[in-house]
Amino acid sequence: MKQQRDTVLITGASSGIGEALAWVCAQHDLDLILVARSIDKLNTLAAELSRQYGVGVIARHCDLSSPESTKNLCETLLAENRQIDMLVNSAGVLEHGSFVKISADHHQRMIQLNVVALTSMLSYLLPPMVERGSGRVLNIASLGAFQPIPSLATYAATKAYVLSLSEALVEELRSTGVTVTTLCPGPTATNMMATAQQKSEALLKVPELVVSDVNVVARKAFHACIKGDAIVVPGALNRTASLISRATPKWLIRRLTGIVGRATLPQD
Repeated sequence: MKQQRDTVLITGASSGIGEALAWVCAQHDLDLILVARSIDKLNTLAAELSRQYGVGVIARHCDLSSPESTKNLCETLLAENRQIDMLVNSAGVLEHGSFVKISADHHQRMIQLNVVALTSMLSYLLPPMVERGSGRVLNIASLGAFQPIPSLATYAATKAYVLSLSEALVEELRSTGVTVTTLCPGPTATNMMATAQQKSEALLKVPELVVSDVNVVARKAFHACIKGDAIVVPGALNRTASLISRATPKWLIRRLTGIVGRATLPQD
């Protein structure tokens, strides 16, 4: 008899890095629980992954911007005794622009989805992993987690939270059999980036050299998670940038990112 496959739960699985990770996981013979708002997209993806790779795939509709929906999802999974061997927190949203010109609702939605929902998923699904002594977590942050970014102020702040929380959990969970990996990608060719570029002509000028392929990013993230690496920053330029940002005085990083960030804002 074939040994039972491990199960990976991926939020934000209907597009972007989440979708790319779903393909990578299926290619590695892992069963999947795909979570997103777009249930039609999830059902199509689930059918294709199952057809191509013969893995079990479940699509679960959930609006993670709603605290109640997130709670219901997790409580349902626990009630069903679903064992989650790998949790991928990929759901997220980005809003580019001047802080004062972004509505309060949009700021709140970024915080809810990027911070609150991620924390909630961890608070429900980490304890069973620790209890049985095995499990992996992959949290999707951003290269922007290493420094403040004017024009992406709230987004970068939410990703700094994800990185800080994840690094703390790495140490809290040491020797428990559970690992936490944080993916910090730079600009990546996804729908999220395309939407941001539509709102800013300056973002359209981002050199192709610094824009990563989403499938390459997903593969690097997956393998780093399997190894139990704490942080993965795909791309040599991005790794250099992350090292520089951590070694450079805060005031200088703030000035430099201020110059770059303000240049991407629409001129009144």
